[in-house]
Amino acid sequence: MSAHVWGTAAATGVGSLPGTDVREAVRTVVDTLGQLPHLPELPARGPGADMIGRTAGMLVELPVHLEPSGWRAADAPGHDMRRARSLLGEDLDALEEFTQGYSGALKVSAAGPWTMAASLERRSGEAMLGDAGACRYLAESLAEGLREHLAEVRRRVPGAAVVLQLDEPSLPAVLAGRVPTASGYRTHRAVDRGVAEQALRQVLEAAGEGPAVVHCCAPGVPFGLLRRAGAAGISCDLSLLTERDDEAIGEAVEGGTALFAGVVPATGAGTAGLSDPGGSVMGVRMLWRRLGLSPELLPRSVVVTPSCGLAGASPVYARAALAHCVRAARSLANDPE
Repeated sequence: MSAHVWGTAAATGVGSLPGTDVREAVRTVVDTLGQLPHLPELPARGPGADMIGRTAGMLVELPVHLEPSGWRAADAPGHDMRRARSLLGEDLDALEEFTQGYSGALKVSAAGPWTMAASLERRSGEAMLGDAGACRYLAESLAEGLREHLAEVRRRVPGAAVVLQLDEPSLPAVLAGRVPTASGYRTHRAVDRGVAEQALRQVLEAAGEGPAVVHCCAPGVPFGLLRRAGAAGISCDLSLLTERDDEAIGEAVEGGTALFAGVVPATGAGTAGLSDPGGSVMGVRMLWRRLGLSPELLPRSVVVTPSCGLAGASPVYARAALAHCVRAARSLANDPE
């Protein structure tokens, strides 16, 4: 039996999908990913529907508005923040409509505190990342907003075991001091790993008794830091991992952390490349052999996903990619060797 709420041989999406029809997107996700559906993002709808804008709309007592350079702290909530919250309300309406009677795991996502700190601007135009006090306040605001958001999801889908996913594509750059300042001539100082871990823990705890996953589709995923912060699962693009990551991955899996393995390309010229589910997870099997892990752990420890969000794909490819993830996950269960 799996120790995770999504069971064995699970597959899911990362977050974004193409198009602007949220009802069709939610229907596709629920119908295709019956074991671990997720609330999709549709960034093509415009500002407020993207990862940063949707999360900005969740913030509590931290109003923001949209500038040409991006989202910036404001004195009071305005049109941009109201639009982000309205779009999220439409998403939740669609989710409630297509999950009537649903019972099982359900994943919802938001940008994590360090990706938000690298993306949100202070009134000066510089990223919040450059102000330690602003980063602490942002983490507190995000944690409170997520508690409210998850409570609303549980109210609308009472049979759901809600899984929180924090998207942290900027985290490796934050830890390495590679996030540029507004001028582009300098970079922000690297954030201390202990400080980064504490903020992540604070936000991950918003999941309450439910599990939380951290997604990072950049090289240099800090597996140990994420585990210590409380991540029950770590989601990454498998093609970006190197053998330098092996020890950290092995420790994570043996410690009960799930690996959300991004193995299906997020874009493609057509669906012809999605014809070999077993081939798509060959890299996972090779990783398992290098680590000397039991093949029986594979379907319990691995969730198959696209390599990243599918917003840049065609609708036909996006649907096919999600269905392919499901078939690839089943292949791990049927033939873990």
